[in-house]
Amino acid sequence: MKYIYIILMLLGFVFQFQVQAQNKPPKSLIKTAAQRAKELAKKAPITSYKIISLQRDTTLVDTTLSIKKEYDYNYLRKDLFGLMPFPNEGQTYNTLHFGRNTLSAFPEFGFKAKHFAYLEQREIQYYSVPTPLTELYFKTVMEQGQNVDAFITLNTSKNFNFSIAFKGLRSLGKYINQLSSSGNFRFTSNYTTTDKRYSIRFHYTGQDILNGENGGLTKPSDFESNDPTYKNRPRLQVYLTDAKSFLKGKRFFFDHDFRINPKETNNNIILTHQFSYEHQYFEYNQATLGSKIGTFGNSFQRFGASSVASNINDQTLYDKLYNKFGALYENKRLGRFQFFTENFNYNYSYDFDKNLSDVQGGVASTLYLPKALKASFTTVGGQYEYRKKNWHAIVTASNSISTISMRDFEAQLNYNLGKKISLVVQYQNISKIPNHNFNLHQSSYNRYNWNNDFNNEKSNALSGSILSPFGKAEVQMMTLKDHLYFSNDTIGDYQQYITPKQYAGTINYLSLKYSKELKYKKWALDNTLLYQKVVQNEAILNVPQFVLRHTLYYSKQVFQKAMFLQTGVSCNYFTSYYAEDYNPVLGEFFVQNTKKIGSFPMLDFFVNACVKQTRIYLKAEHFNSSFTGNKFYAAPSIPYHDFMIRFGLVWNFFQ
Repeated sequence: MKYIYIILMLLGFVFQFQVQAQNKPPKSLIKTAAQRAKELAKKAPITSYKIISLQRDTTLVDTTLSIKKEYDYNYLRKDLFGLMPFPNEGQTYNTLHFGRNTLSAFPEFGFKAKHFAYLEQREIQYYSVPTPLTELYFKTVMEQGQNVDAFITLNTSKNFNFSIAFKGLRSLGKYINQLSSSGNFRFTSNYTTTDKRYSIRFHYTGQDILNGENGGLTKPSDFESNDPTYKNRPRLQVYLTDAKSFLKGKRFFFDHDFRINPKETNNNIILTHQFSYEHQYFEYNQATLGSKIGTFGNSFQRFGASSVASNINDQTLYDKLYNKFGALYENKRLGRFQFFTENFNYNYSYDFDKNLSDVQGGVASTLYLPKALKASFTTVGGQYEYRKKNWHAIVTASNSISTISMRDFEAQLNYNLGKKISLVVQYQNISKIPNHNFNLHQSSYNRYNWNNDFNNEKSNALSGSILSPFGKAEVQMMTLKDHLYFSNDTIGDYQQYITPKQYAGTINYLSLKYSKELKYKKWALDNTLLYQKVVQNEAILNVPQFVLRHTLYYSKQVFQKAMFLQTGVSCNYFTSYYAEDYNPVLGEFFVQNTKKIGSFPMLDFFVNACVKQTRIYLKAEHFNSSFTGNKFYAAPSIPYHDFMIRFGLVWNFFQ
C-alpha cells in the first residue's frame, strides 16, 4: 500500500506541473487532440523510443527476437554468463567470472550475496518516448509461484517523462526451506527545459528480498547416489528447516545540472549536483537452532554456540547520504572539464553496544562491539571528457581530504575504426574502504561477532576489448593487495565458523574472453569462451580455469512471416575448482579448499517466437540432468536444479 501512496503523490505532482489552464477545452478540441495523439503513434518510429543511462548513454527500445534476448530472459534480466544460479529462482549466484565484479572506492553495506537482485543506482534507467510504452515480463518458476515484471513509461510533454515499474517473484523451490519472495519497485522521472538550460533525473526504489535458508545438504552423498528415494528432492536432509534472511532497502536519488549562460554556445559553464539517500536493512532469522545428520543423529548447532536458546534474530541497519557538487566548463572543441567535491555520510548500526566474553588457552578476554560505525568524509576530484568523431575519452580522479583515506582513478578510451571495428581500453586504480560487515558484525551466534579495523583494499586493473567481424576479444589484468575475504575456520565436518580476513600478499588475476557467432543460412552457432588465471601464494581467490557457452540454433520466418521462430540448444560448462560456499548468517560467500565442483555440462533446449511486439519463450532447462550423474552443484553443498520446463513472454505495448 505504501507504494500506491507514493505513486499517487508523484502523479499528482506531474499533473499539477502540466496543467496549463483551469477551464476545460471544448469537446471538439479534445477530439482533435486525441486524433493528433493517434497520428503521432502511427508516425513515431521505433528509434524515437529511447532508454537513457545515468551516464547519458542512449539505447533504443528493441522488440525483436535475438539470441541475446534469449540470454537476457531471466530473473535478473541480463546475461548470466559467468554466474552460476542456485537451484531456486530468486536465490543468489556463485561467481564464476571474477571480472564481472565492479569496484567502488566507497564503503558498502556488505551481505553481498544478497545483492544480485538488488538494483543499484547505476542500474536504473530513464526514458524518452513519443507515446506511452508498456512492457510486461512473465516467467514460470520452479514450484508454486511466478515471476512478473511490469513497466510503463510516458512523456506528459516533450520535456517531461516518468516511468513506474514493479518486479515481483515468488517461488517455493524443490528443496526444503527454499522459498524466494521479492519485490523491486521503481519510479523514475526526467525533465529538461525547452532551452535545455536545466535538466534533472530522479528515481525512487523500494526493494525487499526474502529467502528461506536451508544451509545446504547434510549428506551430499544421498544426492549423488542413484537411490530413487532421493529423486523426490524434499526427502534430502538439509541443515536448516526454518531459517530465513531478509534484505530491504529504499533509495531517493536525483542528478541535476544548470547551465549558467542563457544560450548554449561553444563555451558553456554548467553547475552540477547529485544527491542520494539510501536506507538498507538485513535480517537473519532462525527459530530452531538444532540440526541433525540422519534420522537418529545427535542434535548440534550448525553455527556454534549462541547467546539464546532459540529464535535467532540478527538485524543490521545501514543509512548513507551522498552529495556531489561540481562545476563544469564545456568547450565544443577541447572537451568538458569538471571539478567536484563529494561528501559521504554513513551510519552502520545495531541495537546496542555489546561485550562478549571469551576464553582461549585458559585466558579470559572480552570483545567490545560498538553499537555503530559512523563517519563522514569528503573527497575532491576532477573529470575530463573528450568526444570527436570516432573518439571518446574520459578520465576521472578523486581523493579523500578527510582522515578516512580513499582514492579512485579511472580512465576509458573508445575508438571506432569504421562501422564494424571498435576498441575500448579501461584502467582503474583504487584504494577502497572496506565493506562495513568486514569491520563490525553482531550476532546471537558467538563465533559471528567481530570488531576489526582492516586496511583499504587496493586494486590496479587494466582491461581492453576489440569488436570486429572476427568476433569480440577481451582481456583483463588485475593486481589485488590487502584483499578482504571470508574464511572457513571450521574444525570438523558439520559446523561452519566463518570470519573475515585480509590477505597481506599480492594476487594477480588474468582473464581472456572471446565470443563469436558463426552463421550458415538459417543456422547459427554462438560461442563464448573464458580463460582465467590467478597467481597467488595462498589459495584465496579461486576461479574456474575455463568457462564455456555454446548455442546452436535455427531461425526462420513462419506463417507467411507473421511469426519469427528460433529454436536450438545451449550448453554451459565450467572446469572444476574450489568454488566459494555460501553462509546464510552473513549473506556472503566464503573461501573453502576442501571440495571442488564443476566439469558437468548444463544443456538447455529452447523454442522462442516473436509475433509483432511479443516474444514467447519455452525452454527445457538442464534436460541432461538425469543421464550425466548427480554431480551438478552450484556451491559445494548446494545442488544446481534438475530438469524442468519453463515458459513465459515479454510483451511491449505502444499506445
